[in-house]
Amino acid sequence: MTRTVVITGATSGIGLEAAKQLARPGTSLALVARRPAVLADVARQCSGADDVRTFVTDFSSQASVRTLADDLLAAYEQIDVLALNAGGVFAERQINGDGIEMTFATNHLGPFLLAELLKHRMVTSAPSRIILTSSIGHYRGTLDFTDLGFEQNYAIMKAYGRSKLANVLYGRHLARELAGTGVEVVSFHPGGVATNIWDDAPRWAKPFLALGKLFMDSPATGGSRLVRLVDQPVESGAYYSDNQVTEPSRIALNASVGNRLVEVSRHLVGLG
Repeated sequence: MTRTVVITGATSGIGLEAAKQLARPGTSLALVARRPAVLADVARQCSGADDVRTFVTDFSSQASVRTLADDLLAAYEQIDVLALNAGGVFAERQINGDGIEMTFATNHLGPFLLAELLKHRMVTSAPSRIILTSSIGHYRGTLDFTDLGFEQNYAIMKAYGRSKLANVLYGRHLARELAGTGVEVVSFHPGGVATNIWDDAPRWAKPFLALGKLFMDSPATGGSRLVRLVDQPVESGAYYSDNQVTEPSRIALNASVGNRLVEVSRHLVGLG
């Protein structure tokens, strides 16, 4: 039986490498990213899969994510794995068309909205799995519900850490919500991987990042960690690092904070 795997952020870094590693018989791939020409090229690289389809989406835009959800629901009666991997960083504070700070919008609210819109299909497809790409950066993440978008004291790493903390909190919340349905939910740190996500970092930081990349894991290694979570048994609700269940930050373990985050996120994306 063919397994359908949706991978967001599929045209570079971890997502690209995971897609290529999963391009094998028995797998149907739905590749999601922003650039149509690059998506088409990646689809050609993934020709070993039973079926490959591409979906152009901007995760900073709620309208774009809603269109993606509609398209995926129309295309697939069953979705076995939803890998929420798209993300970005922004050196300067930016606001998207929905009036939300771009890092939080792209890294948390976009994946959150897609998962919420698809979770019924994930339940009817069970056993199924939702995987959120987080980061070790979540350990430094904070949450201030009075200023989620850093109107005060914005900094690239503070915004990134907050968005990655939100990934872990939401993953744990969703695992609790879907317990007993056959849908497993995990988040993970792919490792310190030399990808282009930091291309928009401040100019002063780029020499340090270039040096750091010499000691980072390859994108193929990071992609293999995502593939392992697709293929191997997992502990639902867990946070993985270096292919092992790892205790996340103290705030990430706080279920009441997770519940509040979901409540606020649902309001921000218009789900009530």
